Amino acid sequence: EYAKIGLPETKLAIIPGAGGTQRLTRIVGVAKAKELIFTGRVLDPQSALDLGIVNYTAKEGSSHPIALKLAREILTCGPVALRMAKWAIDRGSQLDLDSALEFENACYAQVIPTEDRTEGLQAFRDKRLP
Repeated sequence: EYAKIGLPETKLAIIPGAGGTQRLTRIVGVAKAKELIFTGRVLDPQSALDLGIVNYTAKEGSSHPIALKLAREILTCGPVALRMAKWAIDRGSQLDLDSALEFENACYAQVIPTEDRTEGLQAFRDKRLP
């Protein structure tokens, strides 16, 4: 509710460090990243949410239930698939598209022989939870 987020370093005649220029660009695109960094604009929570910089906003003291709800939703997914999806996203985001697609296929291949996958597909066919 009261949080502020931004990369105001250019107002101090420096550039955002720690990967700020690169990470923001990957989240909001080149044009919007330039606007935000060139102006040093600081965003309120709703603006950060609208731009996709944050996934959720919460009033002070109410973030725990939101985090628990998300965690419970994630827990319904297959752990091997989650691990491979995370790896594919994290590593793939650093590669060119062709290499990223190849890496994703390699991650998918690691999920194929698992019991998690077999049970997940059977549960889907049986119209039940795994």
